[in-house]
Amino acid sequence: MNSLRLATKALAVLIVVGLSTSAFASRYIVVMKNAMVFQQIHSQVSLSSGSTMSSLTVVMNGKTLKPFAGSDAVVEDSLAQLHSIIVNSEDDSAVAVIKASGQALVIEKEFFHPAPRPVSGYSLTKPWDFSLQYAKHYVSGSTPHLMDNYSKGTGPKTPWGIIAVNAPQAWEKANYGRGARVAVIDTGIDKDHPALAANFEQGRDFIHDGNTPYPFADKVGHGSHCAGTIAGVQSADGFTGVAPEAKILSGRVCSEQGCSNIAVAQGINWAISQKVDVISMSLGGANASAAEQSAVESADRAKIVVVAASGNDGVGQVGFPAAFPSVIAVGAIDRNSKKGSFSQWGPELAVVAPGVEVVSSVPQGTGRESRVTVNVNGSDQTISSSAFQGSPEVPNQLTADLIYAGLGQPEDFQKLDLTGKIALVQRGTIRFSDKVKNAIAANAIGVIIFNNEAGLITSGGLTQDGSIVAIPVLSIEQTVGQQLASALGVSKKVTSTIQTVATDYESFSGTSMAAPHVAGVSALLRATNKNLTGADVKKILKSTAHALQPNDENQTGSGLIDAEAAVNQAVNN
Repeated sequence: MNSLRLATKALAVLIVVGLSTSAFASRYIVVMKNAMVFQQIHSQVSLSSGSTMSSLTVVMNGKTLKPFAGSDAVVEDSLAQLHSIIVNSEDDSAVAVIKASGQALVIEKEFFHPAPRPVSGYSLTKPWDFSLQYAKHYVSGSTPHLMDNYSKGTGPKTPWGIIAVNAPQAWEKANYGRGARVAVIDTGIDKDHPALAANFEQGRDFIHDGNTPYPFADKVGHGSHCAGTIAGVQSADGFTGVAPEAKILSGRVCSEQGCSNIAVAQGINWAISQKVDVISMSLGGANASAAEQSAVESADRAKIVVVAASGNDGVGQVGFPAAFPSVIAVGAIDRNSKKGSFSQWGPELAVVAPGVEVVSSVPQGTGRESRVTVNVNGSDQTISSSAFQGSPEVPNQLTADLIYAGLGQPEDFQKLDLTGKIALVQRGTIRFSDKVKNAIAANAIGVIIFNNEAGLITSGGLTQDGSIVAIPVLSIEQTVGQQLASALGVSKKVTSTIQTVATDYESFSGTSMAAPHVAGVSALLRATNKNLTGADVKKILKSTAHALQPNDENQTGSGLIDAEAAVNQAVNN
């Protein structure tokens, strides 16, 4: 399944079966067999936009031929680094002519990978709106307190994954990534974000949907988050990317509707043309694309390191493009070095990296930081929390008595006075949305849900249509929730203060968050030794990784990456 030959055969069958007149134009990417033939085509379409395949001439064996005569497919783009062209046709028979010419190695119709989203189901809380950064309760450039200091002390609030991969120990020898350039092929970027602006080099849009305020602006939040993990600028409060002085190039190949295989190929072609050191792709799906495989192989020949996320379906099959042989496939682990339940695995998985509750940059003002303080018999304690998707914003602190209401079922609220109070409920038995409806019916002004397993709740929302519920709903960890329930059970007085504020940062979970850690370490390696190929980097990362157990069916690959050990090896490679 991973070979270009098999993928090409499957796609050829697909094209033959699908040959019929279509009422709408379709796009195809055509990978040419012969480099000299492609160069002749490329020179013609570069001079004349809107060329039809039928008009193209090729000199072969001293004769000028029209190998695609009869095909009215319009040439939309020519990808010099991939020896490929993109054609647009309303009639599939025009594509059949291209196939019959014998000049095409691959002919692949456009399809879409699922839109990349973190496991927690995050979406921009509000549409892209620069006025958000001037909200009274919002301080531009501030980083949220949820960026736990790894040592739990009073030091800088550095994202835990940066510490876990030993990035700081590698910085001096790797020049902080200075000189390395990383193409983030994703949903775009907030080029003016305080953590990204200084390292942002350039961006390109391959969706062409009239995106505003600029073509490669990030409307999803995903690309900006990945870019921050890779090369976020070091800030005074400790936020940083893995390679804080590497440069970022952003190729927007995904929108809210998904990621086009053709756009992905265009993004890789652009990255190769820009001579980047690393390509990071936190995208993909179950379907292999022969065109994408050809593209990543071209990047590999250009000595570019290609990194991709393994997928978030929690199955024993690495997604594509991560599963292609030349790509470094990355899985996700949590703070306890345990595989994320969502992280896909299989023989192609190379390494793992932090991918659970990873804090990084999102478009300015679109992140939400929740703050929960409880007072038990006069003693205040700030506790870790997260706001549910679908919960309203609480810009001003809301303080009220906390009342324990079990699992939040109707009978749990009977004989309880929740008017003007906050309900504390446990996860389980019924849906989050039903717990909230029951709390609203009991006149509660807020809900705090504590998990029924370790950690914060990282999946599940309150609404399916993007609407907002009437009262704020936040989650806290299991142990803390149990302690509060016990305190309330012995008639201790507990009050809670809750607040959510707009920030430039957000916590995401997914293999999409793990892959940028590996891309960042790869940038450190290339900054250390420019002679390293993609295969060299992959070998170094695997040989210096810390093996994790259990590892049945290669669920964690060679283990957790170690930037310090990898850079030390790169120096001597």
